[in-house]
Amino acid sequence: MSSYPKPLPEVTPLTKPFWEASKRGELLLQRCKNCSTYIWYPRHICINCGSRELEWVKASGRGKVYSYTIVRQVIGNSPEFSKEIPFVVAEIELDEGVRICSNIVGVKPEDVSIGMPVEVFFEECTPEISLPKFKPAR
Repeated sequence: MSSYPKPLPEVTPLTKPFWEASKRGELLLQRCKNCSTYIWYPRHICINCGSRELEWVKASGRGKVYSYTIVRQVIGNSPEFSKEIPFVVAEIELDEGVRICSNIVGVKPEDVSIGMPVEVFFEECTPEISLPKFKPAR
């Protein structure tokens, strides 16, 4: 895959472990070594206790739909997204307690519901980036 038509995330020193793991098909989260709080999105300090002692740990990749919207119209100059309409953008509450935004695929948009169990998979976009997306859990 030499060219991916949609915008991709910028890999920074802070997020590099996350994106490296995504390429391996693993979902990582930060966890505080001091208070064991899971953290999403990547940060330099714990959102609970302020500790700078954070580690990357493998997440279960399982969760439930917390909230979602069905995109039926793309505004502006975004033909790369228009080709996929309708699609679901959701906030997933992972088993670890944090919420992550992503797409839900592999199901009709009208069949998505709050509380629906989902599991992560990774869409290879470029040799450097694989995006975590979610599908109904088996």
